[in-house]
Amino acid sequence: MDNKNESLIGGFPDAVFNAQNVFRVLMDCMARPGTLGAVLPPVAPPAPLGIAAGALLLTLCDHDTPVWLTPGLSKSALPEWIGFHTGAPLTREKIEARFAFAEVKAMLPSFAHFALGSQEYPDRSTTIIVEVEALDGGRLLQLSGPGIRETVQIAPKGLPEMFLRQWTDNRALFPRGVDVVLTAGRQLIALPRTCKITALEA
Repeated sequence: MDNKNESLIGGFPDAVFNAQNVFRVLMDCMARPGTLGAVLPPVAPPAPLGIAAGALLLTLCDHDTPVWLTPGLSKSALPEWIGFHTGAPLTREKIEARFAFAEVKAMLPSFAHFALGSQEYPDRSTTIIVEVEALDGGRLLQLSGPGIRETVQIAPKGLPEMFLRQWTDNRALFPRGVDVVLTAGRQLIALPRTCKITALEA
């Protein structure tokens, strides 16, 4: 299938209802970091973007939300798909992006290159959607912080190598900083900037 045809298909069957459903799932996951959420509406973004990441893109992005894509995603049919289904503008400047997307095994830039918000307006920051190989089967991580009763453990497989170091630096900026959503297939886990992440010994 050529890029032009691929950009016209694979969106939400019912844009309003499906977006509301995905948004509720995301908000529940943001309120309870480490909780596994699932995207139910059928959606088929162009490869290499996955289903949950594509559903979040359709739900969160519009003509007022600049989007940054990794080089791999930029070279796919995804830019045309975004333009057709959401009208969101693409930006090469990470600091301008409201949302950023990285596919599995993509090189993840430093969080510091994205918009971090300000003390007065911490919400004016980038939310980064990072696809991983799976949301289980990887290195065991312990989460703590607001929305978590004591601690919760996750084990995403294929997390970028520098992720934990970047996350520690990001959390130190609170209330500024980025928020991250990990996705794999139809599943997602939200990591708001308030969340403390500690690697557990194997």
